[in-house]
Amino acid sequence: MNVINTLFLSYASGMLKQLDISRHDPSAVQYETFRQLIAGGRETMFGHDYRFSEIKTIEDFQHRVPIKDYNHFHPYIEKLLNGEDYILWHEKTKYFAKSSGTSSDKSKFIPVSPTNLANCHYGGMKRMLANYVSLFPNSKIFTGKSLTLGGSVETDATGKIFTGDLSAILLKNTPSIVELLRVPKRETAMLFDFNKKIEQICLSCSKSNVTNFAGVPSWNLIMLKRILEYNNARYLTDVWPNVELFMHGGISFKPYIKQFDEIIPFGAVRYFENYNASEGYFAFQDEQDDTGMLLTLDTGVFFEFVPVKDLDNVLQSETPTPALTVGDINLYEPYAVIISTSAGLWRYSIGDVVMFTSTFPHKIIISGRTQLFINAFGEELMIGNAEEALAKACAEHHAIVTDYTVAPIFMSDNHKGSHQWVIEFSKKPVDINAFADTLDNAICSCNSDYEAKRTHTLTMDRLTVSPVPEGTFYKWMSHRGKVGGQNKVPRLSQDRTIVDNILQQATSLFSY
Repeated sequence: MNVINTLFLSYASGMLKQLDISRHDPSAVQYETFRQLIAGGRETMFGHDYRFSEIKTIEDFQHRVPIKDYNHFHPYIEKLLNGEDYILWHEKTKYFAKSSGTSSDKSKFIPVSPTNLANCHYGGMKRMLANYVSLFPNSKIFTGKSLTLGGSVETDATGKIFTGDLSAILLKNTPSIVELLRVPKRETAMLFDFNKKIEQICLSCSKSNVTNFAGVPSWNLIMLKRILEYNNARYLTDVWPNVELFMHGGISFKPYIKQFDEIIPFGAVRYFENYNASEGYFAFQDEQDDTGMLLTLDTGVFFEFVPVKDLDNVLQSETPTPALTVGDINLYEPYAVIISTSAGLWRYSIGDVVMFTSTFPHKIIISGRTQLFINAFGEELMIGNAEEALAKACAEHHAIVTDYTVAPIFMSDNHKGSHQWVIEFSKKPVDINAFADTLDNAICSCNSDYEAKRTHTLTMDRLTVSPVPEGTFYKWMSHRGKVGGQNKVPRLSQDRTIVDNILQQATSLFSY
């Protein structure tokens, strides 16, 4: 073990000890988190509205505060954006992570308090790095640079309120000593123009000793391919010979694995997933195997879980309802994630669906979004089904997918309903129809509702695959001003707006 790793693990020993406690006694750790959160929200507008002074137990909290989504918090957040203080949390809040979610263009402004920033976002990342170095004591990640793409941030008219990508907020507040271990320079990482940012990274970072990089797989892939092109290199290790770690998150890595394998020699880079949302850093992969991500239970987030099938009724209820805590969950059951945080989000439905793969330690996989599904014909296609089936079809037909989105083709007088998959391939299957057959069968094998609608009724025809030229999705995202950062292509839609727009974009920009 080198000196830097020894010093870092000494500094992080308390975090590693706390992680071990969380693995063995998660309920106790979460109760202490709950207690601290209630104290932090007591003297706020929200705390007065819901009489936090009378809350003594988790049961009190669950019977007093309703589970709600962003719309419920919007009036409180508007007050914060207008410069009012102590609305949701006992600290002044000037940073707001701007998020459009995965299925809506409406911007959400997620408060990021000083405590949330330090203890949750930075704290979660430090725990992941500490765990990684403890797993691989001979790691050389600290002997070189970490590369992060970043995003952009804007100020209001007063210059006191900042809104933008979470990645930009994190970069803007990065301690100076950490900046010495990161590339590119902050001003480059925070450039609004994604193409200009990539070119500047090529110019300034090609000769750097990059040992690790982090972020959303799709945008990182675009960057890495340009790095290789700029340096006339075959593999990433030809440019950065000491690169060893990619910390990915935001979207599923499965559709991108083959593309990373094409530019990174097998075994040269370890891929570790983390669950870092605008609302907080929630979990990270703590082992090299892919068994799930360990919940971070001691960083200022109190977790509750609602079975997905019950969520709509819970959100529409006029009275507060109980939910499950970490001591109550079942394995492999889909749960909507409900959080209370040190930024003042209270029993907030984040919109993600997770399943627990183990308890003691409590590990999760992200299986979808509460609103990211297609149920036009009773087929209940969830994002997890779509990702699994697409991976099987790509493996069987030796295809590589860059991006995709799916929407229903609604029933007409002459036709059953079906799904249309608009897919951008970097390596096309030889036979699109055979690929579509495999994809359709794979969905049937993992989704009984879809299978029933396909085989036992007159409801649905086989899905259609509509390939679009390379660059289509990038052009579409760029046209919408959604390039880089944490922006994501919506995968599943209940209507045809997105699919039709992408097909129109492909037609207008390319000739094929």
